[in-house]
Amino acid sequence: MDVLAFAQSLLRCQSVTPADGGTQGLLAAQLEALGFTVTRLRYGEIENLFAERPGAGAHLCFAGHTDVVPPGEGWGHDPFGGVVEGGMLYGRGAVDMKGAIAAFVAAAARAPGHVSLLITGDEEGVATDGTVRVLEWMAANGKIPDFCVVGEPTSRAVLGDVVKIGRRGSMNARITVTGRQGHVAYPHLADNPVHRLIAALGAMTAAPLDSGNEWFEPSSLQVTSVDVGNAASNVIPATASARLNVRFNNLHGSAGLTEWLRGILAEFAPANELQVQVSGEAFLTQAGLHTEALTRAIEKVTGVTPERNTGGGTSDARFIARYCPVAEFGLVGVSMHRTDEAVEVAALSRLADVYKTLIEDFCR
Repeated sequence: MDVLAFAQSLLRCQSVTPADGGTQGLLAAQLEALGFTVTRLRYGEIENLFAERPGAGAHLCFAGHTDVVPPGEGWGHDPFGGVVEGGMLYGRGAVDMKGAIAAFVAAAARAPGHVSLLITGDEEGVATDGTVRVLEWMAANGKIPDFCVVGEPTSRAVLGDVVKIGRRGSMNARITVTGRQGHVAYPHLADNPVHRLIAALGAMTAAPLDSGNEWFEPSSLQVTSVDVGNAASNVIPATASARLNVRFNNLHGSAGLTEWLRGILAEFAPANELQVQVSGEAFLTQAGLHTEALTRAIEKVTGVTPERNTGGGTSDARFIARYCPVAEFGLVGVSMHRTDEAVEVAALSRLADVYKTLIEDFCR
């Protein structure tokens, strides 16, 4: 199959989260034509699919998402036109990550082996009815693979220079401290929650959480908002609130960090409410046959030895890591989420070659 033509077809589907825009149906038809058994999985308003082609050797899964972020204004090309100009393919999702999906399908068309695809329409959204739900279905039906590659745009400058083997965890917290309202001239009759909140935040940020380790940079706690909503300059408010985010490495878990926050609040602001939302835990995929096969495939096709790192934000790999070894590898991500998002047509073809080589090596 023609990887460029298929990528163009996917780009012409307006699949801004949570809309599907026909991408899943287009993908399902192409995979069925290649001998895959396709299971469409709709959860809420989100379209997902799992496709499998049995074969010899280990089971390799490719994970990706057909949903994209809104195009925004200022494009020089139709964001849903799939236009090729100057050797570049333009469109929202060209890099993140319809291009990688097309490359893997093209690879699977050319290489035998036990291969599957986990494709969601909910990666750019709240990520509750996408990969998480499909993985639950896969586990219940005995479909968990031996290794999963997520096609996120990991490459930094040239195709093949970075493979992500882990990600930091992320958690958001909202703190509300309750005091006693009063007149600023009579502070002894009030209990200022702002002072208590500032003291607590000071203790939380006074020292680094850790120094990092071989694979992860130091964890980071960042206060993102402090709010009182007090319109009067002569009134001590009754409550004060703050929001913060913690990006943490594998030296921590969200449960331990939550208890640490509770301990500090208990010391400086006993009358508090703490709400925590965990986006994902930190994970690390240790070197093994799976990552070695991916590295060999990249080196063989591109001549580049990839750096293995854990930088960046979160991805759906954080969910997959609960079930099997996972790594992320895809196109150069410079233009993702920008206007005139684009991928080199030649790079798209090389990525398909990398995935093909990986299938041949890992699934033998």
